[in-house]
Amino acid sequence: MAGNERVDGLTIAVTGGARGIGLATATLLHRRGATVVIGDLDEAEATAAALQVGLAAAHHLDVTDEHSFAAFLDSVENDLGPVDVLVNNAGIIAVGPAVDEADAVTKQLLAVNAYGVMLGTKLAAERMLLRRRGHIINIASTSAVMPVPGIATYSATKHAVLGFTDAIRLENRRSGVHFSAVMPNLTNTEMVDGVGHARGFKNIEPGDVAQAVLGLIKKPKPRVVVPRSLGAVVLTGRRFLPQIAYEMLERSLGAERVFQDDVDPDGRRGYTARTGTR
Repeated sequence: MAGNERVDGLTIAVTGGARGIGLATATLLHRRGATVVIGDLDEAEATAAALQVGLAAAHHLDVTDEHSFAAFLDSVENDLGPVDVLVNNAGIIAVGPAVDEADAVTKQLLAVNAYGVMLGTKLAAERMLLRRRGHIINIASTSAVMPVPGIATYSATKHAVLGFTDAIRLENRRSGVHFSAVMPNLTNTEMVDGVGHARGFKNIEPGDVAQAVLGLIKKPKPRVVVPRSLGAVVLTGRRFLPQIAYEMLERSLGAERVFQDDVDPDGRRGYTARTGTR
């Protein structure tokens, strides 16, 4: 936990900030003294959330569009000054067998979850590298290193986020700009409506991820798993156990049924209607 640490004086931009992890992160950072701006494809929802919480501003943001993302960063900098921290949080999920997934849905996930994070990272890093300071925090997932049946494309995009974040961090390790990846486990947001639960691990809350982001801002590091207790399984186990043993461990936790056998389509109807996924 990050305790009562403050981030006074920082200007922070959060993508996908209208709800879920994005809004929880923006809210916590605002309460800890930062000037926070959120961007979201749903501008009306983002504006309402910003007004309710007291955030500095909310803007329309399509993370898959270079002009939209650049305009978002320009707006923040023109109104409030340089962006000290960018949290690339925007993401979507599709549930079901990969072979049954419509090509349009696959492309949508790749565009939002992978390209959108890469685009935002590059656009923000260009500005931060000139100043030799800044921090980009990309929200990945435990599925980046622990692939989960039933969300193959989502897992692939989070692999991409983790690999890209690690590589660009190494490219710029003496630049003064930090690059971090957050890997949350199943989080109680609309994304996981109607899906099962991993055995032995409770779903975490958006606020838990927000606390991890706050901790990274205060003490940058390359990666953090949320909850920390899962780190031994996700990072240590994956690294040192033989693949067959690790996959047996995943099955023992119920990973194969969470997004397959335990899915309630009626429970997911609201999310799929809003995002155009299934």
